Amino acid sequence: MLSRAALRSVVARQSTPTALVVARGSASEVSGARDEQNFPRPVRQEPGKVRLGFVPEEWFQFFHSKTGVTGPYTFGVGLTTYLFSKEIYIMEHEFYTGLSLLLMVWFATKKFGPSISAWLDKEVDDVENSWNEGRRDAIKNLEQAIEDEKKSQWRAEGQELLIQAKKENVLLQLEAAYRERVMHAYSEVKRRLDYQLEKATVERRIGQKHLVEWVVANVTKAITPDQEKQTLDRCIADLGAIAARK
Repeated sequence: MLSRAALRSVVARQSTPTALVVARGSASEVSGARDEQNFPRPVRQEPGKVRLGFVPEEWFQFFHSKTGVTGPYTFGVGLTTYLFSKEIYIMEHEFYTGLSLLLMVWFATKKFGPSISAWLDKEVDDVENSWNEGRRDAIKNLEQAIEDEKKSQWRAEGQELLIQAKKENVLLQLEAAYRERVMHAYSEVKRRLDYQLEKATVERRIGQKHLVEWVVANVTKAITPDQEKQTLDRCIADLGAIAARK
């Protein structure tokens, strides 16, 4: 009965974190993200406290509220005395063999228990550290992947700026080509207009020259020798008059 009660207390204590882990796991699956603050990750359970090497602490706490500190010990000694006195538990040769084995186990526990416990704890810690190391490596890889994705997005934004700059460069080239063609059209039109102006000027000059020559020729033909002589004499007289005034 004592062993069953202790077993039930240990099982009840160990089953509670498991249920919490299952509930937390289902909540994380529903929400999609784990709430580390309200639902921390489960930790490895340590063995419960015992007395006399095998009696759980809960057994003594159960009697403490009803019989005080000595109640569990009194109950254990009284129950053992009752079993032995009524020969319910007979002390045959197997009892002494079990007692000898119990003493040997107790001695081995006291002698080799700490070193074996330390070795087992070290092995458990190594296994736990290996699991945690794998989880840390996975988290580190995921964080690195997130950083790489951020850099890729930043590069993509840079590509958008580069494409925009290339578009502006193409527009500037188109504007320069347009202005060059407009300047070429202006130069060609100006050159042709200058040609027409020069042509008109030359034609007018030639026309004026021919007109003057024609007028002079006709006037010269119209002057008779007497008129020429009279004109010459008048000119000489005018010159003489001008000289006399001076």
